[in-house]
Amino acid sequence: MGPSTLQLLREVADVKRLRDARGAGSLADRAFTRSWRVLLQDCSPEAVSDLALREVAHALVAARLAGVDATVLATAGLDRDERLTVLRRAFDAVTATAEGGFGDLADLRAALDPEPRTEELLPAPPAFVNALVRQPRAGATHPVLPRVVVEPPESHGDHCFVTAVYSALVAPRFGVGRGEAFLVALAHHLPNGDLPDAGFGGEVLLGEHYLSVLAALEERSLQQLPRGLAERLRVLLPQRETTDTAVGRVFNTADVLDRVLQVHHHARAAAFTAAQALDDLDIVHPGTVQQFQLGVLAGAGIPVR
Repeated sequence: MGPSTLQLLREVADVKRLRDARGAGSLADRAFTRSWRVLLQDCSPEAVSDLALREVAHALVAARLAGVDATVLATAGLDRDERLTVLRRAFDAVTATAEGGFGDLADLRAALDPEPRTEELLPAPPAFVNALVRQPRAGATHPVLPRVVVEPPESHGDHCFVTAVYSALVAPRFGVGRGEAFLVALAHHLPNGDLPDAGFGGEVLLGEHYLSVLAALEERSLQQLPRGLAERLRVLLPQRETTDTAVGRVFNTADVLDRVLQVHHHARAAAFTAAQALDDLDIVHPGTVQQFQLGVLAGAGIPVR
């Protein structure tokens, strides 16, 4: 996995930090919630695969277009073909940076849906879903060292959704279906619907009680799901604790990538400079008014170089 592939992963992770006026929480939190609502409606293997393809495809688009989706484009008057062209353009732009690092993404591109979303008819999410969206992640903790607090913290919904996207992206390399990989990662923090996150330090200090606490609270969340979906997760979720299975290897690849890239994000954010915005990112955009705007800054004594 080279630098260009990591660039795509970093861009996808930004859906944790992107928001718009159409709802509370990040785009990742909302996709996490929507995914569970769809699963309540149909959790057949075919439906889970379709869900994974669609959500991953649109997460890749959101890496460049943020909240500009088919609904927004339809509201602005674009017809179906025009909407699909825009979505494909964004998909191609972000995946081009990976230079083949994730293999053939044609199935994801084909899953782009230019129709506006109609979520009103979906079932309400289980209680644990809303709790995971509210539940902040602990960040870096250690049993004998002070906690490293970073702001703002990501939510468990953020982490689970992005890990699910990563899992679906890497799944074919391990011979695992994208749907199965997506589902395991989406559900991997079920205990934290009730359990506040104390991180690695908290796990160690819970000691001999840790595994029984996790098992009891995971079961509380599973009880909120339809029987068929709960039974499927009881088979799949134990595999996240091992690398002896292909599913376990997919999950642990995605999980460690998201956890460590989140730390890198906070480090980059702390080191961000005005020069990067002005020189590298062209915050004073090229165009017909650029020279005027640069003159305003010069007149105000604000350096741009």
